[in-house]
Amino acid sequence: MRRVSLTVNGRNVQAEVEPRRNLGDFLREDQFLTGTHIGCEHGVCGACTVLIDGSPARSCITYAVACEGAEITTIEGLDDDPVAASLREAFSANHALQCGYCTPGMLISARDIVTRLPQADEARIRLELSGNLCRCTGYVGIVAAIKDVLASRKLSGSHAALLRARLGPVGAHMPTVSQDDLKSSRQAKTAPRERPMARLGTVLTATHWKAVESEGVELLQSFRVPYLRNDVWRFFDDLDRVAGCMPGARLTRPPQGGRAEGEVNVKLGPIVSVFSGFVEIERDADNFRGIVRGAGRDAKSASNARVLIAYRIVSLSEAASQVDISVKFMLTGALAQFSRSGLVKDVADHLTSIFARNLEAALSGAPIARDDRRVLDAGAVARAAFWTRITAFFRRIFARS
Repeated sequence: MRRVSLTVNGRNVQAEVEPRRNLGDFLREDQFLTGTHIGCEHGVCGACTVLIDGSPARSCITYAVACEGAEITTIEGLDDDPVAASLREAFSANHALQCGYCTPGMLISARDIVTRLPQADEARIRLELSGNLCRCTGYVGIVAAIKDVLASRKLSGSHAALLRARLGPVGAHMPTVSQDDLKSSRQAKTAPRERPMARLGTVLTATHWKAVESEGVELLQSFRVPYLRNDVWRFFDDLDRVAGCMPGARLTRPPQGGRAEGEVNVKLGPIVSVFSGFVEIERDADNFRGIVRGAGRDAKSASNARVLIAYRIVSLSEAASQVDISVKFMLTGALAQFSRSGLVKDVADHLTSIFARNLEAALSGAPIARDDRRVLDAGAVARAAFWTRITAFFRRIFARS
């Protein structure tokens, strides 16, 4: 159990929570706020949407312990909210609900549209609502209700866009800073752990990396290559060549001072997510060790990723070396459920084998397979990892017989 302190509908709440308990269950079962509905439990349907630090978020894929210090607002917390009141009336007038199961999450998303996008047209409204599913209404009444509220607010002069004071990925509370502090932090020459995240609109500090170290999913990997330790060490100093060995990864700006910008293309079924961000590296040549910090955001799914990679190169002989890697990562947003999968370890093992194969090819001067460079097909990797697991299981069974 872990102790968490947060604000729920303006009320300070402190509770002992299991690290794996999601925010939706915490709100419904521990705080008795049953207005938040749980639907798909995979961050897809939007029924569980709440406000975290003023931004809509899926409570079913957000861990309660990840909301330490955050301000949570559920549908019950909007009883006296004037925008929510106008939306409730408009939903009723436009017959925008039938069974009502999706309505709490739909109202919270609708409120976000009204306060954030006062000039939104029907096409933009439908785009913004694409993360909230309704199996009853066909969305016509819902869209009409939001358009009515936007029009009435424009007539009344209450159409200024709401500016969010807090920055950062939804579900991870960021320290509140003034605009002057934010500006100075961007201009100052900071340590690697306090540089702004490229194009992500926030500043990652040592506190955020500490959260990855303490709460991130950890994977330990090792592999061997038939090359001298010094050769492997020099190779790891070339970020561009290292990125070329990882499926779907590429640099978008040349490395400067151990820092580069890049992206990772991940294919999940028919959807291709592109995590754009930065990577930084610190190297200890005396001990053949390095630390890599990376952060990226997928604009399409509004998902964020942070990763810490510590590696060490060990000399096995005059003709072979071993690379030991520790990976800790955190995902927030719609794709966060991937990190909860039991296949993550198997997928990591499979990716490690691909990376090791590509590393060996690059060291020898051989070309890397084209399919290994373009996109990381998470589904194919998961299937291959699953098949490896099944094969190993049957081998153990037959070995005993």
